[in-house]
Amino acid sequence: MSSDRMRADDHESARPTVTLTIDGVRVQARPGMTILGAAGKAGIHIPTLCFLKDVSAIGSCRVCSVEVEGSDALVPACKTPVREGMVVTTDSARVLDFRRTALELILADHGLDSTSYCFSCAKNGACELQAICRECGVTEPSFRAPHPRQELVDANPFLTYDPNLCIRCQRCVGACNNAACNHTLQTGKRGTRTTILAPFGPDWKVTSCESCGNCAQACPTGALVEKRRATYRAWEVTRTRTTCPHCAVGCQLDLVVKDGRIVDAEAAKGPSNKGMLCVKGRSASFDFVGAPDRLRTPLIKNRETGEFEPASWDEALDLVASRFGAIKERHGGDALAAFACSRSTNEDIYLLQKMARCAFGTNNVDNCARI
Repeated sequence: MSSDRMRADDHESARPTVTLTIDGVRVQARPGMTILGAAGKAGIHIPTLCFLKDVSAIGSCRVCSVEVEGSDALVPACKTPVREGMVVTTDSARVLDFRRTALELILADHGLDSTSYCFSCAKNGACELQAICRECGVTEPSFRAPHPRQELVDANPFLTYDPNLCIRCQRCVGACNNAACNHTLQTGKRGTRTTILAPFGPDWKVTSCESCGNCAQACPTGALVEKRRATYRAWEVTRTRTTCPHCAVGCQLDLVVKDGRIVDAEAAKGPSNKGMLCVKGRSASFDFVGAPDRLRTPLIKNRETGEFEPASWDEALDLVASRFGAIKERHGGDALAAFACSRSTNEDIYLLQKMARCAFGTNNVDNCARI
């Protein structure tokens, strides 16, 4: 083990901790950590709806409420810091009843005339509200909060906002303001009710919106979705982890594949993008794969006809290698140069410069270093 790693481990072990008990399990946590964080570290599941790590922690849904010994009221796990000797219960009858009531109130305000609406929703099967209701045994709202249906806001070419399905968890606002730092989405008031101001109407172009879609990925329901989300359902697709090809930042994403065709891209928690994507990565990183005019085989020009003709990879690579070899033999390695594309990954660029130095025999290596 390296000395730096040993020092880091020693520093980590020297950090102060507090000991608490969650559902009978003794848990070590850092001071300032929330009950939710400590429970997650110990592998204890606490459902939550409005919480999104490093994005939103407003504690509005109360679905993560738990019992703390010595406290009369239930407390939200996502907002309550741990303390030494704390005893927490996450699954008592009181907690489960409270959770179900909170979900029933959220459902009543979710804009569903009936649960059948879920079947036509673009997020059916991938809706966090749906999943948590199923987990907690809530199948339909016990309360009714009738209010006039509002129109869709969908002039944006990529995003659609259905205010009727919004549960005002404000995760989209957190994603836009705290994570993407665009400050486009805001909260507003309609009387005493909190609303989300999503400027995706006809004047969306004059706003600071970059159509990055991080708000839609943060939304736990079908209120804010990418428009192409309507072309598939969760059970119809598979996902493949890859690196975004649009620039050299190296953002990680999952390509969503249906029937052998890429239909969407979702941000992954890569070291450089941390679960976010720009509009290019999310909405322009895959369409070219299935483009009808995309070259799918190497082409070599027929000198007699002047037309490019399909060739095998072996034929094309042999031709390129022989031409490079002839130039090197006649003029020396410095007659060649390697110029890398900024859309290439660091690994691909490394291989190119290695080939230039070892095979071409030249240090003439450059990169455009921009898009």
